[in-house]
Amino acid sequence: MTELTISVAAAEFGRDLDACYRTIAALIETARERGSRLLVLPEACLGGYLPSLGGDTESEEDRLRRLRSLPPALTLDGPELRRIAALAGDLVVTLGFCEADGDRRYNAAVTLTGDGILGSYRKVHQPLGENLCYAAGSEYRAFDTPVGRMGMQICYDKAFPEAARALALDGAELVASLSAWPTARTATAERLEDDRWTQRFDIFDRARAVENQVVWIASNQAGTFGSLRFVCSAKIVGPGGEVLATTGTAPGLATATVDVERALGLARGGGMYNLRDRRPEVYASVVARHGVVGRPALPEELAAIHG
Repeated sequence: MTELTISVAAAEFGRDLDACYRTIAALIETARERGSRLLVLPEACLGGYLPSLGGDTESEEDRLRRLRSLPPALTLDGPELRRIAALAGDLVVTLGFCEADGDRRYNAAVTLTGDGILGSYRKVHQPLGENLCYAAGSEYRAFDTPVGRMGMQICYDKAFPEAARALALDGAELVASLSAWPTARTATAERLEDDRWTQRFDIFDRARAVENQVVWIASNQAGTFGSLRFVCSAKIVGPGGEVLATTGTAPGLATATVDVERALGLARGGGMYNLRDRRPEVYASVVARHGVVGRPALPEELAAIHG
């Protein structure tokens, strides 16, 4: 038996870093009390997400105002992540933040322990508006951890089957999908359970797990930030697409114990082993390039705003 206890959070995070540290410390403590060896926290949990998403009609004045409202930009070797590593100890923790690389800003995630960073990722797929603030990442790469080979993606990435497939093909057995996934912007529902973006979030999580036959761990923000209301729905999904644990549409910590090796063996050992049975020579049209709407902030614009 190679059982692994996993916890995943739906929690609220804003600009106050001290409040973020307190929330993260409490979640780490609860996960450790439950015997977890892996904890997945939401996108943008160090400093919060964007207060709103813009669009094609945004004026230059609105664009610059949006850039001034970005969360604090942190570095991989900075004191903020070192503080989280110290809290983590021997627990493997995945979390999201705004990464600074020179004058550029990325929506980013790391997986770390008390020994340091095990893997890092910059969000590749950007919803309309986010690309006005962040530069885009350019790769998916799995990495080895004390709990198994992992991959990371962020929020909108889960809407693209190619993203999860790239991680599975690189050997990921566990995929951490961090989100600040909001409710629908139009035709909104009063109850989160009835919201069509909540339903979309849940469909993507189960589909990505079953089509790649991996353990899928989906975190999300909770509450509200700016004009956004988040759908929660943190969950752990087995490689057969079964939801093993979920917070539902409420804040909380979902926990499940999985025999990862056995679960993968059952999913992949029968007549349907999706990674084995692919026909990549047929899929050329899938990677045809199309036009991109919007653009990320230029380095000189961010430099002028952030000094």
